[in-house]
Amino acid sequence: MDVTIRGRHALVTGGGRGIGRAIAARLTAAGAHVSIIGRDAATLAEALAAGDVWATARADVTDEAATHDAIAELAAKAPFDIVIANAGWAETALFERSDNALFRRMLDVNFMGVVTSFQAALPGMRDRGFGRLIAIASTAGLRGYPAVSAYSAAKHAVVGLVRSLALEYATSGITANAICPGYTDTDLIRNGAEAIARKRGISLEDAKSLFAQDNPMKRLIAPEEVAESVLWLCSPAAASISGQAIAMNGGEF
Repeated sequence: MDVTIRGRHALVTGGGRGIGRAIAARLTAAGAHVSIIGRDAATLAEALAAGDVWATARADVTDEAATHDAIAELAAKAPFDIVIANAGWAETALFERSDNALFRRMLDVNFMGVVTSFQAALPGMRDRGFGRLIAIASTAGLRGYPAVSAYSAAKHAVVGLVRSLALEYATSGITANAICPGYTDTDLIRNGAEAIARKRGISLEDAKSLFAQDNPMKRLIAPEEVAESVLWLCSPAAASISGQAIAMNGGEF
């Protein structure tokens, strides 16, 4: 399989840690020039020092103007061929306790952050006749879960977006896809597991296993697995793959 992306310029939002960092490192190892955007200056600096990325810019994807400015700054080095919209987070609350502000927060970071990142890079991709738009969504974009209605709605919107973009740009050389992982072994899950372990008086590993219960394989997804799927979608071998929401969940439906 041809996975050559050498010399391509890739943007990863939320690229300083977790899934984003794994994606940045994998694309760098494959020969791409990888730029990342994130909110925390220290994690951006650490990724740069480690050699996992080519360039960094600080921005919160919920700030449209700042995100456009950051992308423009990074694109001045080279236009973007690949955009991985990875930044996001989840807040939990039962629907009756989820006010409009919660829904707006979830939409701003998980959906509008994707919209802003894609829109900023698309004109250059269209002009050059090549582009890969990849959103890191969630299994919550494919099915419902209790107590995360706002997050799930936002991730469903992401899936709808890439399906529409796939049709709009079908003859342009640009593809648009979403990857939908289940619970993934990141610091966010570790933090949640630590809180559960303290509350219930159980081990960290037992607490982490609670997050894997819905996965038929009974394990968390590794960030590196998501990164490998991103690499494939960026490659010439996946040129006809567009408008897809690729589930990484061990067979959960």
